[in-house]
Formats: sequence, C-alpha cells, structure tokens
Amino acid sequence: MSPFIKLSSPATHQFWEITILFEDDHLLAIDKPAGLASTPEAAAPDVPSLMKLLHAGIERGVPWSVERGRSYLTPANRPDAEASGVILLAKSKPILVTLLDAFGTENPSRTYLALVQGTPAEDHFQNGARLAPNPVQPGAFRVDPHHGKRCRTGFEVMEKFAGFTLLRSEAWTDRPHQVRVHLRNLGLPLVGDQLYGGRSLLLSRLKRDYRLKPNRSEHPLLARAALHAEALRFVHPVTGAAMIINSPWPKDLTVAVKYLRRYGTAQA
Repeated sequence: MSPFIKLSSPATHQFWEITILFEDDHLLAIDKPAGLASTPEAAAPDVPSLMKLLHAGIERGVPWSVERGRSYLTPANRPDAEASGVILLAKSKPILVTLLDAFGTENPSRTYLALVQGTPAEDHFQNGARLAPNPVQPGAFRVDPHHGKRCRTGFEVMEKFAGFTLLRSEAWTDRPHQVRVHLRNLGLPLVGDQLYGGRSLLLSRLKRDYRLKPNRSEHPLLARAALHAEALRFVHPVTGAAMIINSPWPKDLTVAVKYLRRYGTAQA
C-alpha cells in the first residue's frame, strides 16, 4: 500500500504527493502541505482545497480512495491554508463526532512550531484574546473582546536569534488563524505571514557579505507563513489508546532555521 496520496488540480496545474502519517480502519492522518487549504474557503471558493480534492478522488474511484475504506473522509482539525503539518481525518461520521467532542474541549492537543519576528520578553507566555472575522479585510481575523470567540494559545521559546525567535505553541482551542492573530497581537508576527504583518526571510538580511549574481533575483528562504502543525494528541475513539501523531519539519522551515543558526547571532 502506498505511503502517499497523490492529488492534482488540473484547473491550476498543481500536483501534490501527500505523506500518510498514520492510518487504521477508523482514522487517516496526513501531512498537509503549506499553501493548500484544509477546506474550501469562502473568500477564495475557486482555490483548490485538500477536502475538495480528496472528495473528487473518492467520487472518481481513484486507486488511493478504495484502499482501506477511504470512502468517507472528514477533518477533525483544520490547520490554516498557510500552515503545513498534521491533519486528522475520520473515516465515518460516528468517529468524527467523537473526535470533534474531544477537540471541542479546551486542552493542549495541538502543537505548532512558529518562527516569528522579534523576541518575546518571557520564555513562556499565553494569549487568550477573543477572535472574530475582520469586517474590513475578508478572509482575515482580528482581536475582538466583545464579539469574538474564546481562544487560548500558549507559547514556549525554543531558540532565539537576532531579531527572530523559534516558538513552540500549544493551541487549547482551534479557531481559524488563531496562532497567527495571537502572535500579531503580541507584536510577534510570523515570518512570511503577509496577511498579518510578517516579512519574507531573505538571506541578504542575515549574511553580511551576501552578493547576488548579476541578472538574478533573490528568492526568500521562507516566503509563506512560518507555521507548522507539528503534533496532534488525542485518545483513539475506538481503542482508547493515547495517540500522538507527529509531522516532520518541512524543508523550507528546516532551511530557514539552518541559516538563522549560521548567520543570525544568538541572543542570551
């Protein structure tokens, strides 16, 4: 059985080979690539989404869809389109309901890695600001203490660089853009997150003797929002076993941190 699910979008000429992180008769966990929305987004209905592509494959009866009973797939968590990492899919509605009930309670079941601009004052901190859609910026969210939904995110400093910090985040709730907006609210926007004030990471900003070859343009080390859904923790809805599903670091985040370690002077 293939360790991948192959998806394509003829309309946009895109192709994905998505790694399977875990699978049994009830669950399928896959490694969502950055830039692919988990579900169709109202602000961009024509943009490909993971679930739309999966369901199209199931309807066509493509080979991967008939393996291990992949006729019903619905997400129990929804990482932002910009984020990479773990997404867990239920293979039946009863399994989905059980998972949603578990994830609907406040608990630190979702772990993210976040590379941010700036340096926090403390090594451990939280943000509990309520979030709501931004009425003047479709597709974006903002802090709204009066009408926003309850959110809670914890952060831990993993590594400091000159002007940048690598954080591990525990999302106690699962709101759209939660980690991103909470970080912006703290003055620590994600690297590459243009929607919330983050800049692309360029080697020329890190390496003092950087020289670009003639007639060449510089490509960012990290151009997208530097957010990775590293791990998902839950109790298996059938066996009752404690589950931890991990996603390896994506290549772009690995490269970015490598160059920050090499050229970004570490802070005390």
